[in-house]
Amino acid sequence: MAPASNPKTRRRTLLGILAGLAVALTTVVAAPAASADVPPVDGQVSSNNMTLLANVPKQGGFASTGAYNSDLAFQGKYAFAGNYEGFVIYDISKPAKPTIVSQVLCPGSQNDISVSGNLLFLSTDSSRSDTSCQSTAASATLKESWEGIKIFDISDVSNPKYVKAVETKCGSHTHTLVPGKGVDRNSVYVYVSSYSPNATFPDCQPPHDQITVIKVPVKNAAGAAVVAEPVLFPDGGNPGEDLPYPDRTSATTGCHDLTVYPDEDLMAGACMGDGALFDISNPVKPKTIATVRDDKNFAFWHSATFNSKANKIVFTDELGGGGTATCNTTIGKKKGADAIYDIVGHGNKRRLEFRSYYKISRANADTENCVAHNGSLIPVKGKDIMVQAWYQGGISVWDFTNSRKPKEIGFFERGPLSNTELILGGSWSAYYYNGYIYSNDIQKGLDVLQIRDKRTDPALWIKLKELNVQTQPNYFG
Repeated sequence: MAPASNPKTRRRTLLGILAGLAVALTTVVAAPAASADVPPVDGQVSSNNMTLLANVPKQGGFASTGAYNSDLAFQGKYAFAGNYEGFVIYDISKPAKPTIVSQVLCPGSQNDISVSGNLLFLSTDSSRSDTSCQSTAASATLKESWEGIKIFDISDVSNPKYVKAVETKCGSHTHTLVPGKGVDRNSVYVYVSSYSPNATFPDCQPPHDQITVIKVPVKNAAGAAVVAEPVLFPDGGNPGEDLPYPDRTSATTGCHDLTVYPDEDLMAGACMGDGALFDISNPVKPKTIATVRDDKNFAFWHSATFNSKANKIVFTDELGGGGTATCNTTIGKKKGADAIYDIVGHGNKRRLEFRSYYKISRANADTENCVAHNGSLIPVKGKDIMVQAWYQGGISVWDFTNSRKPKEIGFFERGPLSNTELILGGSWSAYYYNGYIYSNDIQKGLDVLQIRDKRTDPALWIKLKELNVQTQPNYFG
């Protein structure tokens, strides 16, 4: 999610602010969608090649509307799902009948999640009274407040154990795992993305043009510690333009999300006002190879996905912070969309060249938050295909093999949560893992879907032991 407009409160009430922003804005900027084009409340529509196999609703302490589901990670027969109240572990050995193994209450937005071996990592991007899972909301203006990375031992998935907390500047909105190599093979690095500094925040001072690198000994997670704070934008990055919505562009004060391709020693950065390509051959000293801006159509560079050959990057624009209705004719096809860039050239002379935008074509109601969000590759050799979440715009499977002519090949979508008010919901993350699509719906819970299509069926042969989408595997290396 993108930041709220008030930096003093964004890490405490991020989505609450966006919810109010969304309701205020949709009546002004969103064109009414024809009722015939929008599924009814609680309705479902899909392409003929996509099927919803299962849904597990949010439960217990995660059941409320304000308990937002967030990101997903996978290991073996388990799916790990973040939620603003903690995380859930699902047994997906029978994808059509997933079951909850355990739920861990540990509040702290947005609880971005990843796993590595017996370790689970959570991002906390809201100031808390202390490091415990019983902490309460606190002001970011207080030095004793805490936010950063929490580490759990999941060797027993039915009873995860809290191991360590590592404080990081400006908290941790998202994080990305980088496996150690060579002499570091028994370590994992955690790249922490955070942003929106403020002079009144003692632990989040401007300009904050950096990320934080944590080194974690996998056999002694209690020894995890910050080892570097590399500045990625020494020139300050994009200054942004404070224009009226939807034309405002974000200043770069940190990164929102980083995706690494360890086999290629590359990292793609979605850094608020900038998209970037980095060399991470030295994991504690990333080097900038190329940067790119789109001040006309990109409001907030949100996330990035490499193709399998690492010669393309799909960047997403989270216009409106994920809290507004942008999938309509008023906003158009170029804002709140994906942008496809080819990586051309070699070595440190590589550059990013824009090729096209992609945005779902289906009409959305004024009460549906919809914008490009988290997705992953569907591994088909020789093709560039990905599945992607669009919040209440649903889930889209699309082909960008031809960078200039992307096309959708499948979709699933629910109707709005309400016809009278905008309630934040929809698919936060939609990822392909071992033959199925898993979606963490903000309000509806875990969805399991299947696509059967000759264009994606070759991916059924690809099986992984672990998947953190922001740590891209080399499927065909």
